[in-house]
Amino acid sequence: MTLVKPTKRVSVWSGPRNVSTALMYAFRGRSDTMVVDEPLYGHYLTFTDAPHPGKAEVLAQMETDGGRAVREILLGTYTKPVVMFKNMAHHLVSLERSFLAQLQNVLLIRDPEEMLPSLARQLSEPTLRDTGLGEQVEILEMVLRSGGTPIVIEAKTLSQNPEAVLRGVCRRLEITFEPAMLSWPQGPKPEDGVWAKHWYENVHRSTGFVPHEHRTSSFPEHLRPLLEESVPLYKRLAIYAIK
Repeated sequence: MTLVKPTKRVSVWSGPRNVSTALMYAFRGRSDTMVVDEPLYGHYLTFTDAPHPGKAEVLAQMETDGGRAVREILLGTYTKPVVMFKNMAHHLVSLERSFLAQLQNVLLIRDPEEMLPSLARQLSEPTLRDTGLGEQVEILEMVLRSGGTPIVIEAKTLSQNPEAVLRGVCRRLEITFEPAMLSWPQGPKPEDGVWAKHWYENVHRSTGFVPHEHRTSSFPEHLRPLLEESVPLYKRLAIYAIK
C-alpha cells in the first residue's frame, strides 16, 4: 500500500511592507505548492478597529470567524504536497495559539527604520500592533521552547540575494529548491486577496525580487517613538535571520 504524505503547511508570518507578497509569488511558482493569501485578515478586521483601506470589502468577502478559518483553511485539506499561507503576524489577535504546532512557521522581518515609513503611507498613524513584531517574537520564542530552529527571513537579505536565501529556506523546510521561485509574470494573480488593489501595486509591476534600495529621505519624526518600541523586537528576531 502506498502511504500518502501529509500536507506540508508552511505559514509565513510577516509584518506589513515586508515583501511578503513577493515571497508568496515565489512559492506560487513551485510545481508542488499552492498558496493562500492572508486567510485571517477578515478575523483581524472583525476584532480590531484598524482603519485599513477596503475594510468593508474584506469583511464582506472573507471568513470573519478566526476559529473556523484556522480549522477549514490553515488546517484544511489540500491536493498539493505543500501549501504556503501568507499571514500577517498581527492577524493572530484573539486566537488561541496551539494550532501553530501543526504548521511550519517562517518569520519574515524588515528593519523598522525602512518598514515604518512605508507602512505610514497606508496607515497614517501606525501602532506597534500594526507591525506584528510582538506576535513574531511570540512565535520565535514558541519555536525555541519546543527545541526547534527558527526560520527567519530578513526582507533586505532576501531582496539582495533571493536564490541563496530561498535555498536556505527550502533546506530548512526540507523541500527542494526550484528555480521557478525566482520569477513570476507581471500583474495580479488569482490568489491575491481582495485588498490587493490597495497594497500590491509595486509587486504587480515586478517580475522577481527587486534589489533593495536604501531610503534617501529622513526618518519621519512622528514615527520615532514607534521606532524605539519596534527596534528591540526586530533585533531579537534578526539574530536568527538566514545570512
